[in-house]
Amino acid sequence: MDRHRRHRHGADRPGKPWQNGTNESFNGRFRDECLSVEWFRSRAEAAVVIEIWRRHYNAVRPHSSIHYVTPLEFKQQHHPVPNRAVLQE
Repeated sequence: MDRHRRHRHGADRPGKPWQNGTNESFNGRFRDECLSVEWFRSRAEAAVVIEIWRRHYNAVRPHSSIHYVTPLEFKQQHHPVPNRAVLQE
């Protein structure tokens, strides 16, 4: 074995779902709540349905991991958009 090879750690290794629980949790929800309940007739229809689900997941649905607020609300609370100064003459 080449001693100069870099070792791959944790999330770099494929096929290790226990190493990234957040992604696996999301993937399970996506599969159970979107993919398993829809029958897509085309890629275009799949893209529309998945986008609707994604927007609902990020903007409407509260998440327990962020104290039952939506990701959009969490982002606004922690990264507020600065007020832009209004130029007055």
